[in-house]
Amino acid sequence: MNDATALIGLRAWRQFLVLAETLHFGRAAERLAMTQPPLTLAIQQLEARLGAVLFERTRRSVALTAAGAALVEPVRQLLLQAAALPALAQAAGHGAVGRLRLGFVSTVAFDALPRWLREFRAAAPGVDVVLREATTDVQFQAFERGELDAGFVLHAPGMAPTGAMSTLSIGVDELLLALPEALAAARAPRLPLAQVLAQPLVIFPRTIAPSLYDAVLAFYHRHGASPVIAQEAIQMQTIVNLVSAGLGLAWVPRPMAELQRAGVLYRALPAAARAPHCETSLVWPADAGPVVDRFVAHVRRALPAPPRRRGTSSRR
Repeated sequence: MNDATALIGLRAWRQFLVLAETLHFGRAAERLAMTQPPLTLAIQQLEARLGAVLFERTRRSVALTAAGAALVEPVRQLLLQAAALPALAQAAGHGAVGRLRLGFVSTVAFDALPRWLREFRAAAPGVDVVLREATTDVQFQAFERGELDAGFVLHAPGMAPTGAMSTLSIGVDELLLALPEALAAARAPRLPLAQVLAQPLVIFPRTIAPSLYDAVLAFYHRHGASPVIAQEAIQMQTIVNLVSAGLGLAWVPRPMAELQRAGVLYRALPAAARAPHCETSLVWPADAGPVVDRFVAHVRRALPAPPRRRGTSSRR
């Protein structure tokens, strides 16, 4: 495309299309609310700028040339797209169209996330939601590289690693014990705490969620015990599978009890034991844009107020 053709405006293309549809200068001029001589001049100028004859004229008829016929459908689509631009701009400004790159820790997938996504997609079908399951530390690395727009992360209560991020608390959960079914204490009416704390521990590496890791170890120290870490694993599903294999017990967020595995029992400690808790938060850059703002508002409306605390204990 040269400079001459690049500057052809929509008015000229609209005049061409109306004439192509009517094949009559008089009727075309009437539809365009103009007189015939200016329309004739406009078509001549368009042909000169294109360097191609678009219409064969005789005293009795007007017909499209091959060049003109080739342009009819592309010009029709161009004008339709141009007409849709204002509505598209308004929709984008309200977060109704665009892309949402959403990170999430595995535990939130066992809770409300599927419902929120289903409802958000129904409310904003023009938004392309791209999901990425990742641990909290990996999500923040992705934020730094500009690869995520928002994410659900896991941490100790009140310890969201936000930096310059905005935060919405989703809820606080008591950590449950995932116990090997073969462990006699697992089926006791009241969990023998000292015996439980002496068992090998399967846990995630501290780099993944430092505040939550420290909260679990602090619980052991508060009860005069030192955890024997038998195995580390990144994903909660893997941790539960290792418990099923008898490698030790694990502390997991309450929604993980939905993940049923043969050989695993989930138990809550008595309230007096003050089990460690975890918090799930939605985090996003403050300047993330209308699509993220719309999603955050959607999640905020879906939450109880204040954010719920679930579990048997009423204290952190």
